[in-house]
Amino acid sequence: MKLTQKCLGNISKMLDFYSQFNPSPLSIKQFIDFGLSACERKSFIFLRKELPVRLANIMKEIHLLPENLLKMPSVGIVNNLYATSFEDIMQFEKVEVNDSTLDKFCQTLVKIRNRHKDIVETMAQGVLELKESHDVDVQTENNIQYFLDRFLMSRISIRMLINQHTLLFGSELNGHSRHVGSIDPSCEISCVVKDAYEKARLLCDQYYMASPELIVQQHNEYDRCSQIRIVYVPSHLFHMLFELFKNSMRAVMEHHSSNGEYPAIEVIVSRGKEDICVKMSDKGGGIPRSQMDHLFKYMYSTAPRPTKTDAHTVPLAGYGYGLPVSRLYARYFHGDLVLQSCDGFGTDAIVYLKALSNEANELLPIFNKTSSKFYRTQVSTTDWSSHCGGGMATRQLRMSHVQGHKLPRGMEVRHC
Repeated sequence: MKLTQKCLGNISKMLDFYSQFNPSPLSIKQFIDFGLSACERKSFIFLRKELPVRLANIMKEIHLLPENLLKMPSVGIVNNLYATSFEDIMQFEKVEVNDSTLDKFCQTLVKIRNRHKDIVETMAQGVLELKESHDVDVQTENNIQYFLDRFLMSRISIRMLINQHTLLFGSELNGHSRHVGSIDPSCEISCVVKDAYEKARLLCDQYYMASPELIVQQHNEYDRCSQIRIVYVPSHLFHMLFELFKNSMRAVMEHHSSNGEYPAIEVIVSRGKEDICVKMSDKGGGIPRSQMDHLFKYMYSTAPRPTKTDAHTVPLAGYGYGLPVSRLYARYFHGDLVLQSCDGFGTDAIVYLKALSNEANELLPIFNKTSSKFYRTQVSTTDWSSHCGGGMATRQLRMSHVQGHKLPRGMEVRHC
């Protein structure tokens, strides 16, 4: 949809207004509590304010990108898609709440989600267009890295809100009766591990005609007789583990190709007081220390980049977004994903998940004067969305999310 100049002017005013407010982060517990006594009217009233805030915050950051990148055709498409979706939500800003409105709103959310399904690839294409047409200096690369972390985290959060509403109140079903929207209140981690392994193994067998076996062990500090379960979004965990299995399998198969004996991938699931850890260990030769800093950079991949013609024949090779996006999924609810490697031997990947659902709060990018400075100066390594991640900004965000944050049933907008 090509927006008229008048529409763009109206959208610009509304963007200025909604970008003044901070997004309202929710915990998994709040998602669950609301879902168990789900009220479509309350969800609608919350989302018609919260979605514009989240969209406006990230759209403002898009406008701060380097001018050359903004001129790229694919980035223009992304910008226009977001403007269209923002305008769609604005139609519900002041409408009367009735059954017809609720039904139309749910349909609009599905339309927005479908419109944005390829947005990651489109933005990635925009970055490639920039690299192919301009010399990109280190500072610009850092700015793009900083932006993509925030852009993709925002996308995860927006899809989470949309999925919860459409699964709870729409005609969609996720096939799991115990799920509350997309959340499993009793997610058995070892089952997700095995599911991710089997899917990755299928691809590995297809390409290498063999695959490493899987060994899973569990250590439950609190209940040694039971399976380790968590309140979590299984699709998020599956995404992380699937990417890690693909990387490990490819490393094992190529490192041991000469002898034809492929050591198993070992996974340990451990529950502690604060975190549940999923540790994946392979003997795939490890990663040189000189490459470790590059692994979470977008558009970096140790595999040859597949072309359009061979993309479906090289299933374990990627475009470089697998690890950084997986880390964002882990950090979205204040977990993390880290890599430890022994060059010449193998690699350990550890996924950290918050054990308590009331501590698993959304980590959301916020547009303000501080964030805008990052696009004019060298990106600080203390910001959670810089290439090193973690640090002071994460703690500041966490504190701002917890202090003074009282939401009835997890569904109230907190303004700054």
